[in-house]
Amino acid sequence: MSYPVGVTRDTKDRLAETVWRAMLDYSFAHREKTLGVAADLGLTPGHVKCLFALDPEAPCSMGELAEIQGCDPSSATWLVDRLEERGLVERRPHPRDRRVKSVVLTPDGETTKKALIDRLAEPPADLRELDRAALEKLADALGLLPPTPAFWDLEPPER
Repeated sequence: MSYPVGVTRDTKDRLAETVWRAMLDYSFAHREKTLGVAADLGLTPGHVKCLFALDPEAPCSMGELAEIQGCDPSSATWLVDRLEERGLVERRPHPRDRRVKSVVLTPDGETTKKALIDRLAEPPADLRELDRAALEKLADALGLLPPTPAFWDLEPPER
């Protein structure tokens, strides 16, 4: 791979690390907002991740949910138990295997998920304070990254 004059692989890698650290620093500086939104809705970060993985139209087995969550099946069960107690999800027979339970969002779960998305998507004040030109530069720079699913469009893996 060739780099512009004066840029070596080593310096490019260090620059990428610097950019990534700045992105992480900014995200972590605003983590209280994310945690606060979840807490305001009576949710833990695990519950938030679980709600984002679920869809009222696409049942998700407990095993699939554990895989999406990157956790042990017993942890997924605990999360679903708490969400079910709140009326945000319900277990149903799996459409193709009656031995397996599927989890889907209830109407209250959909409402809560929408509230999470709406509140989390509100930009922080310091970002709003940037002038239009700076915001456009930032948007253009972020547009160079490979496409990724938006946090509100996360879909369970194909079944």
